[in-house]
Amino acid sequence: MNIKKLKEAEGMFFETYPGGFENPEIQKISKKHKMDKLTSFVHESFSGDMFKDIDESSENMIKLVSRSSMVSVFEKPKFRDAVRSMNSDEKTEMVSALHELLHGDEFSGFCQFLDVLDQHKLAKWTVMTVFRCYYYPDTDLLFKPTTVKNVIKVFELEDLVYRPRPNYKFFVKYRDCINTMKKEVSLKLSPNNAAFSGFLMMAMEFIK
Repeated sequence: MNIKKLKEAEGMFFETYPGGFENPEIQKISKKHKMDKLTSFVHESFSGDMFKDIDESSENMIKLVSRSSMVSVFEKPKFRDAVRSMNSDEKTEMVSALHELLHGDEFSGFCQFLDVLDQHKLAKWTVMTVFRCYYYPDTDLLFKPTTVKNVIKVFELEDLVYRPRPNYKFFVKYRDCINTMKKEVSLKLSPNNAAFSGFLMMAMEFIK
């Protein structure tokens, strides 16, 4: 990891946006993403007891993907249509996998969820990571392919090779790198991990 470049990015970002994410201009951008509102929705919809109604849970999954500003407009209808085309057993399998991913064994949940999405050609990094991004905003983040590839390249993250197909090893390693990078800069750049990822995306324009 190139800490020098990260610190350079931090300095240039603060120079452009004094106060970091407390800057009024950045605040306007942040409000458009409705992070707090969607985090509350996820906790209300996907707490442990809320998985009993399979149809309601699957519809809430559609709602989150549809409302997230970080998910591609092309992926939203594909996810919605695929979920609504599932039979009862498939929906049960998907909801069970999400429950495991959020509240059980993360590795097992990741693999189960990936398998379900794969069956419907939905195995994309954004869909795989969007639920934990909002449920655990201080530790997780949504993986946007272009941003992930550029962060690895620009900040010289070692032993990380992006692949379009999600896999758990990369998921954990990239998340760990983001959480390590976050500790090297001001807290004003990371009110949550999604925001920190946004900082990296914007800051890379300064140092390319």
